[in-house]
Amino acid sequence: MTYFQNSKLKLKKILIDFEKKIFSLYEKKKIKGPVHLSGNNEDQLINIFKKIKKNDWVFSGWRNHYHAILKNIPLHEIEKQIIKGKSMNLNSLKHNFFSSCIVGGILPIALGVALALKMKKSKSKVWVFIGDMTYETGIFHECYKYSRNFKLPINFVVEDNNLSTNTPTKIAWGKKQEILPNIIYYSYKRKYPHHGIGKWLLF
Repeated sequence: MTYFQNSKLKLKKILIDFEKKIFSLYEKKKIKGPVHLSGNNEDQLINIFKKIKKNDWVFSGWRNHYHAILKNIPLHEIEKQIIKGKSMNLNSLKHNFFSSCIVGGILPIALGVALALKMKKSKSKVWVFIGDMTYETGIFHECYKYSRNFKLPINFVVEDNNLSTNTPTKIAWGKKQEILPNIIYYSYKRKYPHHGIGKWLLF
């Protein structure tokens, strides 16, 4: 069974309720590391993940809980990893899912997987999710250019909340975002703080 066998409304509730549970566990000091909670982008992600097939690869950054759920990793497995302190680097080889808390760190790995898929003549694709600030980095543009020039099976998804940690991206770069060709791009307003739940330490 996949989560997409539920209605969109029920699937959205699954996503939101999961983050509420993680919020509660973090507040009760049950989690051994920082958490980066998702929110306010359920509709956009559900629509995108409808296009992602079982054997496709998904790469994500530190705010990855929704991506992991929509890649059909069981909720209890995700929760178990988060409690161990792996909120920012959830991984599942079984589900072709990899994430990293290093800014831009997943991009060259995703690119390498896409190259391998092309060399093997696989029908699978790579989907890599990045934030709007990572989108401005040099490593993104190098990976993007290489993927375009060599026609690799990779899709870049930019999730724009106009914040880099707590600094507005437009202020940091002094300009509006430029949407490159063949980029999946959507904007949303961040629901939770960059880190944690808005209590105790915030960084």
